[in-house]
Amino acid sequence: MARLERERLDADRRYNDALTALDAASRALGEAGGVAGGRPVAGRAPVPYDPSQLPRANETWEILAAKPARRATQLFSAFVWKLIGPIFERQQQFNAALVDHLNRNIGAHVEAAEAIAAVRASIQADHAARAAFQSALIAYLQTITEYVDTKDRALGGPELREQIVLANERTLALKREFAALAARPPSFALHAPEGKQAQPATSRQQPATDFSYVGFEDRFRGSQEEISARLADYVPLFAGANLPTASLPTLQPSNDAFVLDVGCGRGELLALLSEAGVPARGIDVNGEMVAMCRERGFNAEQADALTYLESLPDASLAGLTAIQVVEHLEPGYLARFLEAAFHKLRPGAPMILETINPACWMAFFEAYLRDLTHAQPIHPDTLKFLLQASGFTSVDVQLRSPVTAADRLENVDRPEAADTPLALRATIDALNANADKLNARLFGFMDYAVIARR
Repeated sequence: MARLERERLDADRRYNDALTALDAASRALGEAGGVAGGRPVAGRAPVPYDPSQLPRANETWEILAAKPARRATQLFSAFVWKLIGPIFERQQQFNAALVDHLNRNIGAHVEAAEAIAAVRASIQADHAARAAFQSALIAYLQTITEYVDTKDRALGGPELREQIVLANERTLALKREFAALAARPPSFALHAPEGKQAQPATSRQQPATDFSYVGFEDRFRGSQEEISARLADYVPLFAGANLPTASLPTLQPSNDAFVLDVGCGRGELLALLSEAGVPARGIDVNGEMVAMCRERGFNAEQADALTYLESLPDASLAGLTAIQVVEHLEPGYLARFLEAAFHKLRPGAPMILETINPACWMAFFEAYLRDLTHAQPIHPDTLKFLLQASGFTSVDVQLRSPVTAADRLENVDRPEAADTPLALRATIDALNANADKLNARLFGFMDYAVIARR
């Protein structure tokens, strides 16, 4: 742990150093490009072109007037002009060429100045955009550590919650065990005949694995809210509603009759029956499950199903339920259980047996094989036959919990265009037919319920 902590601190230091260096480089690049703090700064702009003297040059470039007349009185002037005239003529030619050059290039100078200003503005905008990107990059990099940390927490959250649930269940199991020890009377050694060792009084011990199976159901079967939603359909069978596919009315429980929930588990069905005003009791071989039911105020006992049934008077039950139970029973025990249930139920009383549907391969591989306490899968036809062989005359099988569409094989759309080749249509039809067959076997219904009456 110390080594891992050192490695984490070193990684944080390297990350922070690299981020600081990147931030410094970003600032230096922005300042070199005329950008400070993400804003363009005023640099030295070129001196603008000045055409103010061009009109004057156009007016004064001509320095020579007309040539002097050649008269006798002007012979001296002509002589002097002959000596200096060529010089002024060349000057005027130069002036003319210079003014013409200035006039022809003023447009180019103006366009060049405007282009320089546009390029300068574009460069500053580019540097500003680059500085903004670098600033956003720094901000993004600063969030990586927190982002990764939250992802780690999200990935570890479900596992942590599962460990907390298991720890909580262990704590509750220990609490109940200590409470039972505190309430148990002192055990005294039994008096033994002379020469034999006295034996201490014994009491029933709670299986150490009871609490772990509670956690197993919490993790893989579903929450109490989900299971309650699935079981709500069964309640009307005991509250005066008629079975949709049977002609026999439901039994109206009398004051001394009750519905027995075999394998009551966490008490989801007991809660639903209690809300509907139906008297009900639960039994379960798992002491932790029974303790949970009692804490919720339900009538529950830790007992073996067959032993409990055989202790009841005949025709004394207003109904019986066993939700996800029969797959835990060995064949011989199951046959005796069904036989006993037939005799203990009052005439017309419903019995509901819900179990995993092994005819659905997804249910078999995903749900049945996961639970090590399962004894054997039971096909719907097999369970129906066993109930009829036990004397039940009204037996109805209902498929439940269909596999979602996302987990089923999809069909291929059949093209309806007139030019679609017949061979392609036949191939698609065969493919879809095979997909439907596989869906019916592999991805049908996860559970089924058998509703039987005497």
